[in-house]
Amino acid sequence: MEFQAASFEADFFQHNRDNLRQLFTGTAPIVIAGHGLVQRSADTTYPFQQDSNFWYLTGLNEPDLVLVMDKGKDYIILPDQGLTKQLFDGGLNEEFIQKTSGITTVLDNRAGWKTLSSRIKKAKHTATLATPPSYILSHGFYTNPSRRALITKIKSINPTIELLDLRDHLVKLRSIKQPQEIAAIQRAIDITGAAHKKVVAKAKSAAYEYEVEALITQVFRQADAVHGYQPIVANGINSCTLHYIQNNQPLNKKALLLLDVGAEFSHYSADITRTIALKSPTKRQKAVYQAVIDIQDYAFGQLRPGVDLRKYEEKVEKYVGEKLREIGLGKSISHEAIRRYYPHATSHFLGLDVHDVGQYDKPLASGMVLTVEPGIYIPEEEIGIRIEDDVLITDRGIEILSRRIPKRLW
Repeated sequence: MEFQAASFEADFFQHNRDNLRQLFTGTAPIVIAGHGLVQRSADTTYPFQQDSNFWYLTGLNEPDLVLVMDKGKDYIILPDQGLTKQLFDGGLNEEFIQKTSGITTVLDNRAGWKTLSSRIKKAKHTATLATPPSYILSHGFYTNPSRRALITKIKSINPTIELLDLRDHLVKLRSIKQPQEIAAIQRAIDITGAAHKKVVAKAKSAAYEYEVEALITQVFRQADAVHGYQPIVANGINSCTLHYIQNNQPLNKKALLLLDVGAEFSHYSADITRTIALKSPTKRQKAVYQAVIDIQDYAFGQLRPGVDLRKYEEKVEKYVGEKLREIGLGKSISHEAIRRYYPHATSHFLGLDVHDVGQYDKPLASGMVLTVEPGIYIPEEEIGIRIEDDVLITDRGIEILSRRIPKRLW
């Protein structure tokens, strides 16, 4: 928390709240819940990760907080804090909350909800963040229940109140990165680059994938960073599983090693992938690697303000088809034939979330940060190659933020 406050001052969060008010324009109270802790087993929890929208507006990294923005004034409602919880986890420091967020009014749970309830009972509308599904089938995970709990409580106070969804407003705000955010992303990228450098120097003597992961983690922690997502350290056939995270197999030195890792610094994440050879690469490995590099260079050349990401992906896909044909992976460049060896999109937004919020149906604008991550995966040859860099959209085109991280197969 102290490290975070030093990186982002209270005026950053105040500025974000002011911008949200200007976009919303309504007079209804804005009520936003932070994330709650989630059970891991018995009486233990998973490591806490704050809701990105809540952090963007407050800078606070404690569970079960509620932000209220109403009539030009803001206040934080604290959770109930029993004596046992305070003894084990420590109490909440109101002065720190005020200093970090720039919100001077911090109310205990009873006083806070008494104040908010009196307002909600009379209001026709309340603005908040809509509840996601409790289970997202496409991702295979349960969502944090904090928003659902907040809406249930608001509805219990005023069953007829109409809820206004703020998600689109926050997508617009968060899509354009401010200088502090770009600096944090750049720092996360630089830390990730240092980890890659260490891996290249020492991976050839490692025996298992997890030894490589340990090298990366050491660099991250020494730089006061953490993993922005579960690291992918995939050797040989494992590299053909896009989100392989077991990282526990012995290293086949004749096969390639794919490293998809990103440091998280002050809540902002890098997302970098490199593929390296542990011994002299074969002619075939070199050919596939060069094809991926060519695809990435082509993709770089397509990015600039005003570009429609859907059309961009279509152009890249066609180019991929040509490269696949060049390296002998089929004669057809149909969508189905391409997706056999190139099953994912080329770019996604990056920021507070590794797959950050963004409008994929709107033109790109200066200040957005994206990944460019082509890959070719050939399970029958046990070859999986992905190269991923992070880019900033500028008035003139792009700046490759990860340009200093070498892209060498051997």
